[in-house]
Amino acid sequence: MKTILGKKLGMTQIFTETGAVVPVTVVEAGPMTVTQIKTVETDGYDGVQVGFEEAKPQRVNKPMTGHFAKNDLKPMKHLTEFRPEEGEAYEIGQQITVADFEAGKKLDVTGTSKGKGTQGNIKRHGHHRGPMSHGSKHKRLAGALAAGTYPSRVFKGNAGPGRMGRETVTVQNVELVKVIEDRNLMLIKGAVPGNKGGIVRIQYAVKGQDK
Repeated sequence: MKTILGKKLGMTQIFTETGAVVPVTVVEAGPMTVTQIKTVETDGYDGVQVGFEEAKPQRVNKPMTGHFAKNDLKPMKHLTEFRPEEGEAYEIGQQITVADFEAGKKLDVTGTSKGKGTQGNIKRHGHHRGPMSHGSKHKRLAGALAAGTYPSRVFKGNAGPGRMGRETVTVQNVELVKVIEDRNLMLIKGAVPGNKGGIVRIQYAVKGQDK
Protein backbone atom coordinates (compact mmCIF):
# COMPACT_ATOMS: atom_id res chain seq x y z
CA MET A 1 0.00 0.00 0.00
CA LYS A 2 1.59 3.26 -1.13
CA THR A 3 2.56 5.37 1.88
CA ILE A 4 3.98 8.83 2.49
CA LEU A 5 5.12 10.62 5.63
CA GLY A 6 4.29 14.25 6.27
CA LYS A 7 4.40 17.07 8.76
CA LYS A 8 1.13 18.51 10.04
CA LEU A 9 1.11 22.28 9.48
CA GLY A 10 -2.33 23.13 10.86
CA MET A 11 -5.94 23.59 9.77
CA THR A 12 -7.69 26.01 7.45
CA GLN A 13 -10.70 26.02 5.16
CA ILE A 14 -11.26 26.12 1.43
CA PHE A 15 -14.27 26.73 -0.77
CA THR A 16 -15.62 24.35 -3.37
CA GLU A 17 -16.90 25.41 -6.78
CA THR A 18 -20.43 25.48 -5.35
CA GLY A 19 -19.36 27.81 -2.52
CA ALA A 20 -19.43 25.21 0.24
CA VAL A 21 -16.85 25.55 3.02
CA VAL A 22 -14.62 22.51 3.62
CA PRO A 23 -12.39 22.37 6.74
CA VAL A 24 -9.02 20.84 5.84
CA THR A 25 -5.77 19.89 7.54
CA VAL A 26 -2.66 21.02 5.66
CA VAL A 27 0.12 18.41 5.59
CA GLU A 28 3.56 18.93 4.05
CA ALA A 29 4.11 15.44 2.70
CA GLY A 30 7.38 14.16 1.29
CA PRO A 31 9.33 13.99 -0.78
CA MET A 32 10.48 10.63 0.52
CA THR A 33 13.45 8.59 -0.60
CA VAL A 34 13.47 4.82 -0.95
CA THR A 35 16.30 3.69 1.35
CA GLN A 36 15.97 -0.09 1.26
CA ILE A 37 14.19 -2.84 -0.68
CA LYS A 38 13.30 -5.85 1.44
CA THR A 39 12.66 -9.24 -0.11
CA VAL A 40 11.47 -12.64 1.04
CA GLU A 41 14.91 -14.14 0.38
CA THR A 42 16.85 -11.72 2.57
CA ASP A 43 14.30 -10.41 5.09
CA GLY A 44 11.45 -12.92 5.05
CA TYR A 45 8.93 -10.53 3.48
CA ASP A 46 8.56 -8.01 0.70
CA GLY A 47 8.73 -4.39 1.81
CA VAL A 48 9.91 -0.92 0.90
CA GLN A 49 11.73 1.24 3.46
CA VAL A 50 11.50 4.99 2.90
CA GLY A 51 12.99 8.03 4.63
CA PHE A 52 11.58 11.51 5.26
CA GLU A 53 13.48 14.74 6.06
CA GLU A 54 17.24 14.92 5.84
CA ALA A 55 19.15 14.72 9.13
CA LYS A 56 22.45 16.28 10.12
CA PRO A 57 25.20 13.61 9.91
CA GLN A 58 26.38 14.33 13.47
CA ARG A 59 22.92 13.49 14.79
CA VAL A 60 22.85 9.98 13.27
CA ASN A 61 24.41 7.04 15.11
CA LYS A 62 27.03 4.82 13.52
CA PRO A 63 24.79 1.87 12.58
CA MET A 64 22.32 4.15 10.77
CA THR A 65 25.16 6.13 9.17
CA GLY A 66 26.45 2.88 7.68
CA HIS A 67 22.94 1.92 6.59
CA PHE A 68 22.58 5.10 4.53
CA ALA A 69 26.20 5.16 3.33
CA LYS A 70 25.89 1.64 1.92
CA ASN A 71 23.55 2.98 -0.76
CA ASP A 72 25.20 6.42 -1.00
CA LEU A 73 22.17 8.16 0.53
CA LYS A 74 21.90 11.15 2.84
CA PRO A 75 20.82 10.39 6.44
CA MET A 76 17.08 10.68 7.13
CA LYS A 77 15.26 11.66 10.33
CA HIS A 78 12.23 9.42 9.94
CA LEU A 79 12.01 5.92 8.47
CA THR A 80 8.97 3.78 7.78
CA GLU A 81 8.02 0.76 5.68
CA PHE A 82 5.11 -0.30 3.54
CA ARG A 83 4.20 -3.40 1.59
CA PRO A 84 4.21 -2.81 -2.17
CA GLU A 85 1.15 -3.86 -4.11
CA GLU A 86 1.40 -6.50 -6.78
CA GLY A 87 3.07 -5.09 -9.87
CA GLU A 88 4.65 -2.11 -8.09
CA ALA A 89 8.43 -1.79 -8.47
CA TYR A 90 10.73 0.53 -6.55
CA GLU A 91 14.44 1.33 -6.69
CA ILE A 92 16.80 2.60 -4.01
CA GLY A 93 17.04 6.37 -4.25
CA GLN A 94 13.64 6.72 -5.93
CA GLN A 95 11.52 9.67 -4.81
CA ILE A 96 7.91 9.35 -3.62
CA THR A 97 6.00 12.64 -3.71
CA VAL A 98 2.46 13.95 -3.33
CA ALA A 99 2.13 13.63 -7.11
CA ASP A 100 1.69 9.89 -6.54
CA PHE A 101 -1.60 10.55 -4.73
CA GLU A 102 -4.87 11.49 -6.40
CA ALA A 103 -7.32 14.10 -5.08
CA GLY A 104 -10.75 12.73 -4.24
CA LYS A 105 -9.44 9.41 -2.92
CA LYS A 106 -9.91 8.17 0.64
CA LEU A 107 -6.97 8.05 3.05
CA ASP A 108 -6.01 6.48 6.37
CA VAL A 109 -3.92 8.91 8.45
CA THR A 110 -1.92 7.78 11.49
CA GLY A 111 -0.33 10.11 14.03
CA THR A 112 0.42 10.59 17.72
CA SER A 113 -2.41 12.30 19.57
CA LYS A 114 -1.83 15.37 21.73
CA GLY A 115 -0.57 14.57 25.21
CA LYS A 116 -2.82 16.00 27.94
CA GLY A 117 -0.95 14.75 30.99
CA THR A 118 -2.75 13.26 33.99
CA GLN A 119 -6.49 13.91 33.83
CA GLY A 120 -9.48 12.98 35.93
CA ASN A 121 -12.11 10.41 35.08
CA ILE A 122 -14.58 13.05 33.78
CA LYS A 123 -12.30 14.43 31.07
CA ARG A 124 -10.57 11.13 30.37
CA HIS A 125 -13.62 8.87 30.14
CA GLY A 126 -16.61 11.22 29.97
CA HIS A 127 -18.05 10.23 33.33
CA HIS A 128 -20.85 12.27 34.91
CA ARG A 129 -20.09 14.61 37.78
CA GLY A 130 -21.74 14.49 41.17
CA PRO A 131 -24.37 16.94 42.49
CA MET A 132 -23.18 20.53 42.82
CA SER A 133 -25.40 21.59 45.74
CA HIS A 134 -26.74 20.55 49.17
CA GLY A 135 -23.30 20.18 50.70
CA SER A 136 -22.10 17.58 48.23
CA LYS A 137 -18.40 16.83 48.47
CA HIS A 138 -18.55 14.59 45.41
CA LYS A 139 -18.38 16.90 42.41
CA ARG A 140 -15.70 15.62 40.06
CA LEU A 141 -14.41 12.61 41.96
CA ALA A 142 -14.66 9.03 40.79
CA GLY A 143 -17.64 7.10 42.14
CA ALA A 144 -17.57 3.83 44.06
CA LEU A 145 -14.86 1.58 42.64
CA ALA A 146 -15.19 -1.61 44.67
CA ALA A 147 -17.88 -4.20 43.99
CA GLY A 148 -19.61 -4.10 47.39
CA THR A 149 -18.76 -6.45 50.26
CA TYR A 150 -17.89 -9.19 47.81
CA PRO A 151 -15.40 -9.36 46.17
CA SER A 152 -14.48 -6.06 47.90
CA ARG A 153 -11.79 -5.16 45.42
CA VAL A 154 -11.38 -3.03 42.33
CA PHE A 155 -11.49 -5.00 39.10
CA LYS A 156 -8.65 -4.65 36.63
CA GLY A 157 -9.27 -2.25 33.77
CA ASN A 158 -11.54 0.02 35.78
CA ALA A 159 -11.86 3.42 34.11
CA GLY A 160 -10.33 6.07 36.32
CA PRO A 161 -7.91 9.01 36.39
CA GLY A 162 -4.57 8.68 34.66
CA ARG A 163 -2.38 9.66 31.73
CA MET A 164 -4.37 10.87 28.74
CA GLY A 165 -3.31 11.24 25.12
CA ARG A 166 0.09 10.71 23.51
CA GLU A 167 -1.14 7.55 21.80
CA THR A 168 -1.00 6.28 18.24
CA VAL A 169 -4.31 7.14 16.59
CA THR A 170 -5.58 6.40 13.07
CA VAL A 171 -8.44 8.20 11.34
CA GLN A 172 -9.89 6.19 8.46
CA ASN A 173 -11.55 7.05 5.17
CA VAL A 174 -10.83 10.78 5.19
CA GLU A 175 -10.95 12.53 1.83
CA LEU A 176 -7.90 13.94 0.08
CA VAL A 177 -9.43 17.23 -1.06
CA LYS A 178 -6.52 18.76 -2.94
CA VAL A 179 -2.87 18.15 -3.83
CA ILE A 180 -0.47 21.07 -4.36
CA GLU A 181 2.51 19.44 -6.05
CA ASP A 182 4.87 22.43 -6.29
CA ARG A 183 4.71 22.94 -2.51
CA ASN A 184 4.44 19.25 -1.48
CA LEU A 185 1.12 19.89 0.25
CA MET A 186 -1.89 17.68 0.81
CA LEU A 187 -5.21 19.14 1.97
CA ILE A 188 -7.09 16.48 3.93
CA LYS A 189 -10.73 16.94 4.89
CA GLY A 190 -11.31 17.29 8.61
CA ALA A 191 -8.87 16.82 11.48
CA VAL A 192 -5.94 14.42 11.75
CA PRO A 193 -4.18 13.32 14.97
CA GLY A 194 -1.30 15.22 16.54
CA ASN A 195 0.17 18.63 17.22
CA LYS A 196 1.29 21.16 14.66
CA GLY A 197 4.66 19.97 13.41
CA GLY A 198 3.85 16.35 14.27
CA ILE A 199 4.73 13.54 11.87
CA VAL A 200 1.83 11.66 10.28
CA ARG A 201 1.73 8.58 8.08
CA ILE A 202 -0.64 8.77 5.11
CA GLN A 203 -1.78 5.91 2.90
CA TYR A 204 -4.72 5.04 0.71
CA ALA A 205 -7.63 3.72 2.77
CA VAL A 206 -7.75 -0.03 3.15
CA LYS A 207 -11.57 0.01 3.19
CA GLY A 208 -14.15 2.33 1.71
CA GLN A 209 -12.07 3.33 -1.30
CA ASP A 210 -14.02 4.56 -4.29
CA LYS A 211 -13.41 2.28 -7.22
